[in-house]
Amino acid sequence: MASEIAIDHREKALAVLQADASKIMKLIKVQMDNLTMPQCPLYEEVLDTQMFGLSREIDFAVRLELIKEREGKALLDTLERELSALHDAFTTK
Repeated sequence: MASEIAIDHREKALAVLQADASKIMKLIKVQMDNLTMPQCPLYEEVLDTQMFGLSREIDFAVRLELIKEREGKALLDTLERELSALHDAFTTK
C-alpha cells in the first residue's frame, strides 16, 4: 500500500512538472512564431523567470525523491534546446 502511494506521488509530481514545462514550451512556440524578441524584451524575461522557477521545482522534487534527477534534467534539456532554437531563429532572421 505504501509503495502504491509513493508511486502515485511520483506520477503526480512528474505530471505537474511536465505540465509546467508544457506551458513554457507554449511560450517558446509563440515567440518563435512571432520572432518579436527585440520588440518585447519582457517576453524573454518571462521565459527566463519561468525556466528558473521550473528548475527550482525540479530540484525540490528530486530532493524529495519524487522524480529522478535524469527525468528533471531531460525536461530542462528539452526546453533549453527549444530556447536555443528560438535564439538561432531570431539571430538568422
